[in-house]
Amino acid sequence: MRSTQAGLAAAAATRRRFLTVTGTAAALALTGALPGIRSAHAASAVNVDRQPLFTLGIASGDPLPDAVVIWTRLAPEPLAPFGGMDQRPVTVQWQVAEDEAFHRVVRRGTATARPEYSHTVHVDVQGLRPWRHYFYRFRVGGQISPVGRTRTAPAPGDAISAMSFAFASCQAWFEGYYTALADMARRDHDVILFLGDYIYEFGADKGVRPDSGDPHAMRQTVTLDDYRERYALYKIDPDLQAAHAAAPWIVTLDDHEVVDNWADEAHPSAPPASFLVRRANAFRAYWEHMPLRLSQLPNGPDMQLYRRLRYGTLAEFSILDTRQYRSDQAGGDGEKPPNPGSLDPSRTITGEEQERWLLDGLAASGTRWNVIGQQNAMAQLDVKAGPDMVVPMDTWDGYVGSRNRVLGGAHERGVKNLVSLGGDLHRSVASDLKLDFADPASPTVGTEFVGTSITSGLDGADHDQVGLTLLAENPHIKYHNFQRGYVTCTVTEQEWTADYRVADRVTTPGGTVTTRAQLVVEDGRAGIQTT
Repeated sequence: MRSTQAGLAAAAATRRRFLTVTGTAAALALTGALPGIRSAHAASAVNVDRQPLFTLGIASGDPLPDAVVIWTRLAPEPLAPFGGMDQRPVTVQWQVAEDEAFHRVVRRGTATARPEYSHTVHVDVQGLRPWRHYFYRFRVGGQISPVGRTRTAPAPGDAISAMSFAFASCQAWFEGYYTALADMARRDHDVILFLGDYIYEFGADKGVRPDSGDPHAMRQTVTLDDYRERYALYKIDPDLQAAHAAAPWIVTLDDHEVVDNWADEAHPSAPPASFLVRRANAFRAYWEHMPLRLSQLPNGPDMQLYRRLRYGTLAEFSILDTRQYRSDQAGGDGEKPPNPGSLDPSRTITGEEQERWLLDGLAASGTRWNVIGQQNAMAQLDVKAGPDMVVPMDTWDGYVGSRNRVLGGAHERGVKNLVSLGGDLHRSVASDLKLDFADPASPTVGTEFVGTSITSGLDGADHDQVGLTLLAENPHIKYHNFQRGYVTCTVTEQEWTADYRVADRVTTPGGTVTTRAQLVVEDGRAGIQTT
């Protein structure tokens, strides 16, 4: 088994390299301080037998056939500096069992919750059996954590008959209650994908929750302390904790885990050198609070996030990072007509190396379904009524060369059953992916399901004017909804069924979640068939 302490030497080398590159600014990133921003100081000693430690719950993630990551963080005062912990490391016991009562424990060990990692624990539990449910928990002194349920992936050659998973994104804490996550936790999923905007970095001057005026929610996150505190604020929520405890998560980040619409080293809030400090802070806090392996531990302002996870011969998931390597948004960002920047074939949303990795992997997968998990909409989104076209510069519409290479490359390589999963729009949009979006008769090369937000955008409505325009101007779009929710998918060898789960409200507690639409993709037939 591997945990964070195994990587301390590597982390120290990372720190030295980052300091060499960016000097004093990087040192501030790794100490959690920037000029003009408060710096947290160590809290008083914690009595581990008296103060609740597992206030932020537990989680598991990135399942493999023989392994899964389990996670927790010790935080007796989750919104206090360092979570109310002092500077001492703490030994944490962990167990993995075949039954919820832990009569059949199959793996156990200890890990060290270290102050430099905000007393988080990431254990890569190995030696497990493929396609099995397991239960896990942690213990410190006399305290035992909540129990989590996880599941390993099938062996690469196993022909499983079906799998069920959910995907979601965009959970602005101050804009609503996590009604959709509570519904997700009650349903049986083999895995959950979260495609970005787990937190929001900007300060909120108002919100719908009674305590959304709290200073913890209102401050812009810049320092490492700030980002850690923001994750704690979100993770206190019991519905988010329940969703993490119900199934393993596969995560990737989008923009708000750092700052709105950042692109590689560029953001208008700061010059590149200063922005990289903020990015390093954000990445460090993200890794600390997600069930990720040591191989994803940030290297200063760099983090390896794109990766593949395979589910037997049924499906392979290529999880993308469309932020770290992208060209800056064309035309100054926003919604613009197609322009020389957005049409420039040399510009990229993935970077050359990740694009090549994606296409090579799609061609070699050998699975029935080839799934791209990413942050944005790949389909064309004309948001202007009439003959003129206006599209968002932050989605793949702003990187037409990337889209053409990926969709065209998949088509040339004979990739079958291509499905893109996305988020970020705060609306549900399901589309046929065309080889040429300007020609409705062009071949359909794949299918895209973009999920709406968990809360971001408040309650919404069935349709707004933007949604009506999307349906009218984009014949490849087959479904739209502007409410909050998530998507649950059932995948078999014969078909892919996507249920759009929609909440009637999120701005007050007690909302109801129902299936608004059920969309089907048949094996060997690209495109959406409604039922």
